[in-house]
Amino acid sequence: MMAARSAMGIVGEARLRARTFACAVFFSVLCALLPTLVFAQPVTDPAPLQFQSELEARRFHSLVAELRCVMCQNQSLADSNAQIAVDLRREVLELIRADRSDSEIRDYLVQRYGEFVLYRPRVGAATWLLWFGPAVLLIGGALVVVGLVRRRAPRTDIAADTDQEW
Repeated sequence: MMAARSAMGIVGEARLRARTFACAVFFSVLCALLPTLVFAQPVTDPAPLQFQSELEARRFHSLVAELRCVMCQNQSLADSNAQIAVDLRREVLELIRADRSDSEIRDYLVQRYGEFVLYRPRVGAATWLLWFGPAVLLIGGALVVVGLVRRRAPRTDIAADTDQEW
């Protein structure tokens, strides 16, 4: 009986040492990786964009406001802080300075990233459901509601009942 207890004590002690060692390794790795979190900072634009004229600035801002960040999905290029948005803003400015029209810049970005890059996609075979789907659903829903209301409305056919006294 005593030998069994001492054997159990040895096994329990070994398990305790293993757990202590595992915890020590875990916290050592955590402490080793912790300083890397200090250096993790959002990407900032190293050099702000410099515009040559007020017209160029207005044109740039109107373009990046209607172009979508391909990474963020729900932000415009003007609002996004993602690195690809920073790069695309620089590219749009370079295309403006290369004397490309706004439609040429949009076409170039659509060719490169797809229709998704436009906040207002063009009406076409691939986007007709996007443009007209909500109206079709609204009209269809209105027709269903009208049909249900008519079906449930009480009949107002009043038969001429001469036996009733008022």
